[in-house]
Amino acid sequence: MQKSKLRIGIVGAGGIVRQRHLPALKKMPDVDIVAVSNSTYESSEKFCKDELPSATPMRNWADLLALPDLDIIWIGTPPYMHSAVTVSALEAGKHVFCQARMSMDLAEAEEMLATAKRFPESVTMLCPPPFGLRGDLLVKKMLAEGVIGKVHDVRLQSFMSNYLNPEAPAHWRQKIEISGLNVLTLGIYVEVLHRWFGDISGVFARGKILRGDRRGYEVIVPDLLNVLCAFESGAEGVLEFSGVNVTDENDRVEIYGDKGTLVYDFKTDKIRVGKYGSTEFQDVDLPPELVREWTVEEDFITAVKSKGRGVRPKPDFEDGVRYMRVVQAVADSRARNEWVEISK
Repeated sequence: MQKSKLRIGIVGAGGIVRQRHLPALKKMPDVDIVAVSNSTYESSEKFCKDELPSATPMRNWADLLALPDLDIIWIGTPPYMHSAVTVSALEAGKHVFCQARMSMDLAEAEEMLATAKRFPESVTMLCPPPFGLRGDLLVKKMLAEGVIGKVHDVRLQSFMSNYLNPEAPAHWRQKIEISGLNVLTLGIYVEVLHRWFGDISGVFARGKILRGDRRGYEVIVPDLLNVLCAFESGAEGVLEFSGVNVTDENDRVEIYGDKGTLVYDFKTDKIRVGKYGSTEFQDVDLPPELVREWTVEEDFITAVKSKGRGVRPKPDFEDGVRYMRVVQAVADSRARNEWVEISK
């Protein structure tokens, strides 16, 4: 007799799981979250008590993986656990949803992909960034139709003030032993740029640390990062990231072609286009039929239920390795102070 519900075990029940994934999963009648392993047993107990009274709190993730009849491992930990939990879960015959960023470095990402290829019957998915998703199909359509001509230059800015306070303790994203080589929103926006322009083929990167001493913890992850890059398409890019910017500016990308310019505001999903010969920018309406919503939980569960009938959610581990190649190259470029070609 076929099971009526997919049984999920959560490894890592932090803010993203509590605020975004859990509400969506709870609405699905065909899934059942049966166990939770968080950073401590006490926090696992509290999470279950507050959110999932019927679920079992677990002392560690290895014990969770050993539970019988689990179908899915839902990983919500920071990057330092992604590779170990993913590989173990796949080898235990589970489907895996993994929170982004994919891994600590490229080597871990490649191990995750290699393991997924060994177990093709298991569905794997990385959590996509919501940035640019709403207007994703429209941007792709406009670029394909040549609305701004052939793209030759891309400028992206992602500025925030999260790390400006010198008295604040180090955030986990500033701790290389937890977040790895991931810096600020680099990997997030590389993933977006790859969707729109294809792969980045080389980088030159510079970083700076303004607030290195965080209550006795020495931060070595940059507070700001500047990246020159080249795309396989021939376009060039300037990518600017900061966690110590005092102004409240929306993340945005400016796309320059030989017939015009397209500007995308990632906070408002507002798209504007300026054409050659005109000094005015025009707002572009986003047609309802081209709107993409952030439906990652539904996408993943649908793929698992398809039982191998060709439904594969995106981004997959191939996509993750593509952006981790850039993250690794940026770290290598900063360390060597030189241009780094990205090979596949």
